[in-house]
Amino acid sequence: MTKSFASMREPTYFILAALQDEPLHGYAIVKRAQELSDGRVRLTTGTLYAALDRLTGEEMVRVAEEAVVNGRARRTYELTQRGMSALRAEAERMAAAASVVRNRSVRSTPAAGWVVPA
Repeated sequence: MTKSFASMREPTYFILAALQDEPLHGYAIVKRAQELSDGRVRLTTGTLYAALDRLTGEEMVRVAEEAVVNGRARRTYELTQRGMSALRAEAERMAAAASVVRNRSVRSTPAAGWVVPA
């Protein structure tokens, strides 16, 4: 039986995507999510840690390591199997939604009000 996951907001998707290859600390998650989203997702510290707390509670990510660096706590997060399943389910959902547009044949005459590019 396939697990059902609710659709995700874009920041959540890219936080999980950032963690799919390796565990990362907060700043690295911010940078990787921004890179993977071509700059669309710009996470603030507050947004990131609120999302990580929620995702940890939902067992989609977990703290892989805690260390003190320069007197400050640094946590490294990793994706869980549940998180990977949710990420893949969301990718499949988005691909199916995109196929509705990509696989549609082009109309030979535009509908009323459409502008046809020159």
